[in-house]
Amino acid sequence: MKTNLIFTFMTGVFLVTGIILNTSAKAQEWSAAQKEVWKVETDMWTAMTKGDAAAFLEYFHPDYMGWDDNNTLPSTKPEVQKWFQLFAQGRKVLDYSIKPVGIRVFGDVAILDYYYSMANEVDGKKKMEEGRWTDILMKQGTKWLLIGDNGGEALKRHDD
Repeated sequence: MKTNLIFTFMTGVFLVTGIILNTSAKAQEWSAAQKEVWKVETDMWTAMTKGDAAAFLEYFHPDYMGWDDNNTLPSTKPEVQKWFQLFAQGRKVLDYSIKPVGIRVFGDVAILDYYYSMANEVDGKKKMEEGRWTDILMKQGTKWLLIGDNGGEALKRHDD
C-alpha cells in the first residue's frame, strides 16, 4: 500500500514537472539543425521505449562508442544491440519525459545535453528513474547518426 501511494505521488510530480519542462523547452528558439537533432533524439527515445530495437539502432553510426555511467568500459553498437535485448525483457516503460539542456551544432557534428525521467515496470515492480545524457551526433548526407554518448541515471531511487 505504501509503495503504491509513493509511486502515485511520484508519478503525479513526474507528470507535472514534465509538462512544465516541456513548455519551457518549446519556448526556446532553435535553428533548423538543432530542431533536426532534437527530432532524432525524440525518435530514438520513442523507439527505445516501445522496444523497437531495429528503429532504435537505425540511429547509431557503425563506429559508435558510448559510455553509460554504470558500465566499466564504453560500449560499441553491437554491445548496445545486446543490451537492448536485456532492456526490453520484462520491462514496460509506463511514461517518460526528455528535456533538452542545450544543443550545439558545429557543421556536421552536434552535441546534445538533456535530462530524462522514466517510469518503468520491471517484473511487476514500478520504478522511477531520472538521469542525464550527452549525445554526440554526426550528419551523414541528410541523416544524423549517434557517434558517441555519455550519461546515465543521476538519482538512484530505492524500492520499498
